[in-house]
Amino acid sequence: MNIDENQPTKIDSILGRVLVIASHVFREVIRDRVLYLIGLFAILLVGIAGFLPQVAAGTQDKILLDLGLAAMGIIGLIVAIFIGTGLVNKEIEKRTVLVLIAKPISPAEFIVGKHIGLSAILAVLLISMLAIYFLVLLFNQVSFSFLSILTAVFFLWLELSLITAVAILLGVFTSSLIATLLTFAVYLMGHLNPDIVKLGKLAKNPTLEIFTQGLYLVLPDLSRLDLKNQAVYGLTLLPNNQTLFLNFIYGIVYIVLLLAIATLIFSRRQF
Repeated sequence: MNIDENQPTKIDSILGRVLVIASHVFREVIRDRVLYLIGLFAILLVGIAGFLPQVAAGTQDKILLDLGLAAMGIIGLIVAIFIGTGLVNKEIEKRTVLVLIAKPISPAEFIVGKHIGLSAILAVLLISMLAIYFLVLLFNQVSFSFLSILTAVFFLWLELSLITAVAILLGVFTSSLIATLLTFAVYLMGHLNPDIVKLGKLAKNPTLEIFTQGLYLVLPDLSRLDLKNQAVYGLTLLPNNQTLFLNFIYGIVYIVLLLAIATLIFSRRQF
């Protein structure tokens, strides 16, 4: 009976500590003025919308749709990589991690809290840019599918959240510079993963084929979460609901796995 009564309190305390860490990350990133990127996005998109009719008559709507989504992805990627790699590494380099370890905070709570905090920042960033994106499209009378673009941006957030998990993992045991370069490499390889496997098969080299298949199994297949190109054409080109759900689960499982590995490495580090 005592176990049943104490269990909710224990779970609440764990969630409370995770949310405290997440809120600290959120406030810290806000103070770094990262949300100024929203203003940059607005200026960039309005400027492109005004310039396109002069150079791309007849195709400006399609280009504006593509560039808007691409800009969201690039800005989100910059935040995920450059801030994500320093979330844990900065605490280690400044030795502030020693203060956190002295408190009743487990490595898992620390890692998960950091990830949730930056994922929340990415969500705010994408929602703000999406609102500006829709306003510019409506002002310029560009026809678009609201639901398809909303779906693409949601999966973009999931992709960036996964990249954040990669950045945190690499930042646990490498320097910020190396972690940044490796995370960017994982991002590129993740988008090229299916093509790399095809290249290995075309080479007809057993060693190369095994190597490329190994890369495919280890690296995340980010092409599953990239719906930007299909979304501009509406719902018809998006994967069906079952595929979308499976891709969503794929992203969540990969994030959990990466955070679990990061937690394991962090817990074994000597500070």
